[in-house]
Amino acid sequence: MTQSTKPVLILGSAPGVLAARDLPKSLFSSIVAINNAWSVRDDWDYHISPEDFPADRAPTDLTDGQKRIGADEYVPANNTYGGIIYAGATMAFTAGYWVLSALRPSAMVFVGCDMVYSTTGNPHFYGKGSADPLREDITLRNLEAKSARLMLHASEQGCACMRAPGGESRLVFPPMDLKDIGQITLPRMRANPSAFNRAHGYEDTLGYFVESGRYWDSAPNYSTERLDELDQLWISAGNSARASDQPSA
Repeated sequence: MTQSTKPVLILGSAPGVLAARDLPKSLFSSIVAINNAWSVRDDWDYHISPEDFPADRAPTDLTDGQKRIGADEYVPANNTYGGIIYAGATMAFTAGYWVLSALRPSAMVFVGCDMVYSTTGNPHFYGKGSADPLREDITLRNLEAKSARLMLHASEQGCACMRAPGGESRLVFPPMDLKDIGQITLPRMRANPSAFNRAHGYEDTLGYFVESGRYWDSAPNYSTERLDELDQLWISAGNSARASDQPSA
């Protein structure tokens, strides 16, 4: 697939996702809605959700060109980049790797995917909901490390990772004012080759790859200490990355 010159918009369920509701569709090559975010706007292209996503909360009346993406597609896509154990088993990261594999964009812009949950008010745009990324899980012990990994794998493919500005975020991506999409060059964080190869090589050494994606079936076999060491390598690689002036949106 030829790389698109327009970014892909990825919608999560934090209240801030509503900032993307009225952005012109023409600014993006595709719009990907995670879980409940399909109801933010009706012109999305792909809806991605896990196997346990409630059927009564999923879109049913798809228009021409709309498609639902499930585990049969996103697990192999994640495997292309090392597997879900290393990627982080929450849908913001899962969607990111699927987009990299299937759509090959020049940039991904994440809105409503900050994975910070207020203790007061509604933590999701639709009201109350579970904070999936904060659950006890061996793949989600350091969300910043997982986002650094995604950013650097995207960079290796010529893709920038950006996030909507404002407030806290567990994503280490550079923030970007949404009104500037299509008007400025999107900076791509270029990985330090030594730091990237060190982290990637440690993954190969660990060998924590599960082709089915069902890593929980053998969870006792994984060392949290070694996974924490790996996370620190990705944090270090992210910290040593430098901004590039490519590509343009």
